[in-house]
Amino acid sequence: MRERLLKIYDCLLGCYGPQHWWPGEGPFEVIIGAILTQSAAWGNVEKAIANLKAAGVLSPSALRQLPLPELSRLIFPSGYYNAKAVKIKAFVERLGERYSDDLGRLFAFDIARLRSELLSIHGIGDETADSIILYAARKPIFVIDAYTRRILRRLGLGPGRDSYAAFQAIFMENLPHDEALFNEYHALLVRHGKETCRRAPICSRCCLGACCLTFSASFTKI
Repeated sequence: MRERLLKIYDCLLGCYGPQHWWPGEGPFEVIIGAILTQSAAWGNVEKAIANLKAAGVLSPSALRQLPLPELSRLIFPSGYYNAKAVKIKAFVERLGERYSDDLGRLFAFDIARLRSELLSIHGIGDETADSIILYAARKPIFVIDAYTRRILRRLGLGPGRDSYAAFQAIFMENLPHDEALFNEYHALLVRHGKETCRRAPICSRCCLGACCLTFSASFTKI
């Protein structure tokens, strides 16, 4: 499994090159982006973040003081703006109450403790928590999203249990726990899922064809 996963990574990297993720200026912006990107295209998230910057409120203290309706208005482009405004408020309230707005204190926890703390905050689930840990705290944990699930299933590597933890274990149990590797690997899977391994896959241009069951099946029918 380790060899197969590393081969997939090498193929993706050779095809797309380094992705330079996460696109954000500093860890706090990465965290806000991770919340806003729930069920949203990244381009719309960028518009919402641009609005927050233009309003001068992209900081924990400013977001706490900002009225909820105004925050909702600013992040409107990201969709589900009322729910996401409440989630952002919950995060900055916790950051202020327990950590005096010091992300360094929050990120000083080991991965298990940090993940537990993040998951206890309203609106932060597994994927968002792990995105914060990997891309903001820069700690090695593998992020699982819809693209990763789809690609693994089509490659014939899907786990027996259809759960976040089961998919995550494939990477965590078979690859070195290296933050840079996990960062690049996840970003490449997202790129591949958006451009090639779509809901209707474009198998003819897939760089993973040699190790993909779906690719083999599609061309057997021709």
